[in-house]
Amino acid sequence: MRTFTWRAKTRIGELRTGEMEAESADVVEARLRAQQLQVLKIRKKAKEYHIRLPGNTGIESREIMVFTRQFSTMVDAGLPMVQCLEILGTQTENPEFRRIIVDVKNTVEAGSTLSNSLARHPLVFGRFYTNLVDAGETGGILDKILHRLADYIEKADKINKQIKRAFLYPALVMVVAFFVTLVLLIWVIPVFQNMFANFGEDLPGPTQLVVFLSESTREYVHLILGGVFGLAFFAYYAYSSKRGRLIIDEFLLDAPGVGPLVQKMAVARFSRTLGTMLSSGVPILEALDIVAVVAGNRVIENGLLSVRDKISEGKSMSAPLSEIKAFPPMVVQMITVGESTGALDTMLDKIADFYDEEVDHAVGGMMAVLGPAIMAVLAVVLGGLVIAMYLPVFQLAGAIS
Repeated sequence: MRTFTWRAKTRIGELRTGEMEAESADVVEARLRAQQLQVLKIRKKAKEYHIRLPGNTGIESREIMVFTRQFSTMVDAGLPMVQCLEILGTQTENPEFRRIIVDVKNTVEAGSTLSNSLARHPLVFGRFYTNLVDAGETGGILDKILHRLADYIEKADKINKQIKRAFLYPALVMVVAFFVTLVLLIWVIPVFQNMFANFGEDLPGPTQLVVFLSESTREYVHLILGGVFGLAFFAYYAYSSKRGRLIIDEFLLDAPGVGPLVQKMAVARFSRTLGTMLSSGVPILEALDIVAVVAGNRVIENGLLSVRDKISEGKSMSAPLSEIKAFPPMVVQMITVGESTGALDTMLDKIADFYDEEVDHAVGGMMAVLGPAIMAVLAVVLGGLVIAMYLPVFQLAGAIS
């Protein structure tokens, strides 16, 4: 497939431009004429090269949310689907996302369903998204489903930002502190060491310790950096493997301070995702298969897959769900009430709203504790280095006085 840019006129003389993926320019021209457009120019688009990290699509969740909400509004207004996608593709600023929307439009225009067209891009529109769209197309409520999807993405994005706020800030501060300490030990301390060599007296114990650390760091700096990067690589590799991720996720669930936050985030994701899917008409077994992955923890994922298997055997959800330690008794009881009253989707939405607030409070509490704790550690480490190097100066000043 190649990407072509085109320019054409409508019957009333309105100028239109766009992009289209096709095998050749002739195919593009045939498609445009089928839309009753007078072709003015077709040109092969130059390739664009982007550097991305593995797994990174270059498309933010907010862009998908805006696209979904605008799509919902246009469908609700009665615009044809192809025209909606053409307008959305034209006004999208992200070139990669624009290319995907154009591809979806061309596939729909060729006779495919919207859900199948979106499924061609699983890294952007995952199973959760495409399954809901499929349910909306089948039930004739695509505009409502798209509106629910936009709400879901917006709330999920809020949770993700809270997670980053909870873990990213302390990690960045510790990384910066590590490299600042290296700079002090490798370049700053030796300056003081040369100056102290002319004192002719024994250095204080703390100063001797810092000098020893500086000499050891300079001699083995390559081993220290290699060990740090090797440890980071090992952690990444371990988390990428099934067994390693299971062990790490189990540790996170039981870790003091972090465990309750991980549990609350998992319950919030589970409730929000399952409630949205059930209210959209997705069968519960299919929904649980997707929700298990969305939970974000391998231990909880395995538990939810076990719940799905037991439901397929004719059991209720609440009984096997109580066996997963991440789900508090209150959540299980509310799900039991939802099942008995036939309002499980509504009850799940209420659970999700409650745990969204719980996550917000937990993140706020963690930041309130971590902030001063990190500052105290930095003060002790960096301040200790500075004070240790100035002790000989104070000692000399006392001797002179």
